[in-house]
Amino acid sequence: MPGKIEGKVIAYGDDGNLVTDIAHGQLDAAPRDSAVKIRCDEHETIGLFLPDHQEPEFSLLAILAPSGFLELTIVGESAKAMLGVPLGEKVTVSW
Repeated sequence: MPGKIEGKVIAYGDDGNLVTDIAHGQLDAAPRDSAVKIRCDEHETIGLFLPDHQEPEFSLLAILAPSGFLELTIVGESAKAMLGVPLGEKVTVSW
């Protein structure tokens, strides 16, 4: 059954991650594979990852962060600096 969750960017992490208001619990029904698409501004990524992922540098990822919320990151870089996404920007998770 398809699903969709909408939230927004509410903060920037110390490492430049985009912190959303989408709590991990809201994503319980979302699959943990490539069926999940995350969109923010004109940027899109596929899949939900844990912080200990092995993805390559400069990959845009959606992380189930230790904060308890979904965060968008660019591996080894600042998503805030690289993407220029403002606070309040809409984030959509769909599957």
